[in-house]
Amino acid sequence: MIETFILEMIYAFKSLSYFGITLALTFEFIPAELVLPLVGYWVYQGDMNLYLAILAGTIGGVTGPLTLYALGRYGGRPLANKYGKYFLVREKELDAADRFFEKYGAGVAFFARFMPVVRTAISIPCGIAKMNVYKFSIYTFLAMLPITSLYIYVGYLLGPNWEEAGHVVARYLEPIVIVLLVLLIIFIGYKIYQKRAAKKSL
Repeated sequence: MIETFILEMIYAFKSLSYFGITLALTFEFIPAELVLPLVGYWVYQGDMNLYLAILAGTIGGVTGPLTLYALGRYGGRPLANKYGKYFLVREKELDAADRFFEKYGAGVAFFARFMPVVRTAISIPCGIAKMNVYKFSIYTFLAMLPITSLYIYVGYLLGPNWEEAGHVVARYLEPIVIVLLVLLIIFIGYKIYQKRAAKKSL
C-alpha cells in the first residue's frame, strides 16, 4: 500500500522530467533504491537520456542529505530525535551515525554513503558538528555519483524487470564497501602515524 503510494508520487514527479528526479530524491522518505532503478527503466523506454538522468539523480542525492544536514545543524540532536523518524531515520541509526562520525571525522560524508546502516543518518551528525557545507556537499556528490550511476544503469539493463535492481546492486556494492573499508583503515592508520611522528618531533 505504502509502496504503491510512493510509486504514484514518483510517476507524478516524472512529469517534471529531470528536475522531477532531483525533487523526488530531495524528499528523504522516498527511497532512492526505488527511484533510481525506475529512472533506469525510463531510460530503457527512451523517455530520458542516461547521462542527464544520472546527473539529476546525483544532484538529488546531495539535496536530500542537505535537508538532514540542516536538521542537525540548526536543530541539534533533540530535534533530530524528534523529527528524524519522518525522514526514515530512527534513534538507533542516529546513535550509530554519531559513533561513526566521532571515530572517522569529516571523511564520513563520503565513506558512510556506502554503509547500509548509517548512510542516511550520517548527514545529521555532520550538521550537528557544523561541518563546512561546501565540503559536505562535494563529498556527498562524489559518493553519490557512482551509486546513482550503478542503480540507474542496472535499472536500464533490467528494463521491465527494474524492480530486481536492488538485489543486483547489492552484489556489486559489497566488494566496493570492503575496498572502501580497507582504504578507510589505511587512511586512519596514516593519520595516527602522522600524529605520533609530530609528537616525537616536539
